[in-house]
Amino acid sequence: MKEVMISVVVVTYNQAGTIGRTLNSILMQRCHVPFEIVIGEDCSTDNTRDICQIYAKQYPNIIRLICNERNKGIVDNYYDCLLACRGKYIADCAGDDFWIDAQKLEKEITVMEAHPEVSMVITNWQYFDEQTRRTKPSQQQRYAPITPGQDLLKAIITQQNMSVFHLCTALYRTDIFRKTYEKDTDLFRNKTYVSEDMQIAFTMALNGDIAYLPDVTLNYSLGDGSVSNVKDSEKAFRFVQSSTELTYQLANQHHLDIQDFMTQRIFELGMHAFRSHLPSLAEETLACEQKWQVARSFKNKCLFAVMRHDWLWQAGLALRNVFVRLKQAVR
Repeated sequence: MKEVMISVVVVTYNQAGTIGRTLNSILMQRCHVPFEIVIGEDCSTDNTRDICQIYAKQYPNIIRLICNERNKGIVDNYYDCLLACRGKYIADCAGDDFWIDAQKLEKEITVMEAHPEVSMVITNWQYFDEQTRRTKPSQQQRYAPITPGQDLLKAIITQQNMSVFHLCTALYRTDIFRKTYEKDTDLFRNKTYVSEDMQIAFTMALNGDIAYLPDVTLNYSLGDGSVSNVKDSEKAFRFVQSSTELTYQLANQHHLDIQDFMTQRIFELGMHAFRSHLPSLAEETLACEQKWQVARSFKNKCLFAVMRHDWLWQAGLALRNVFVRLKQAVR
């Protein structure tokens, strides 16, 4: 068997309805170099594992199935799979997403092999609605074919709505990940960050150039919700708080000025606290503002003033509900 050049990581949990589609989209790749698929099956309670085992048996020379004995959670499952990769390059595809370009890997490795200064290649992508089966364009920013990674550091850590990159479109260098992981394991394993992709993208940009291909290679699945797509205000608060903590740590460590972004994030946290009508979240927002050394804007002063008095808070919520109903009526 030829030496594996690309390792494609697929972490999955309770995705029996989509995991076959994901694996098929990887197996259809027409690439001139050998690649493997490393599946991390995280003790699903449905028949996801059975499906993965069928694929592993059918493609023993391509698929390596790691069946966890206990549920590790997405962070440990993901990074354990990365450490198990044998390829010079790593790609990944979530168990509910799927590639739509059979030459995705071929296009990306061609760039990587021709440009040793490039640490990661990313492509364009689109949304896929599981209910309607329709697609819509992403807000992916268009870049030059090759951009110095240092120019993208701020954009990566302050990204909103995945406008900078989507890691499931990427191909990146294994050695850069391993060296950074060994140097700062907590950056990747710290579960309070509820993120895996930001650390990878930031590490690659810090250590090389980023190449961009305008081709749409990925359907990003929109289902009932995910960690980064939550509707409950308190859960949304926790996600924003955790992801912003990672942003703050990276910016502080590498001396990046993102004060405007941090001010906006404090307002976002405050609005989640406001909608939840939980004084404890309002207090946490103030604590975050102090910890992250964010100067209080006029907008944030007004928001905190409203939440300081419960009668005013309730009146604000009632007024907001009126506006929401009016907006829905107009639609």
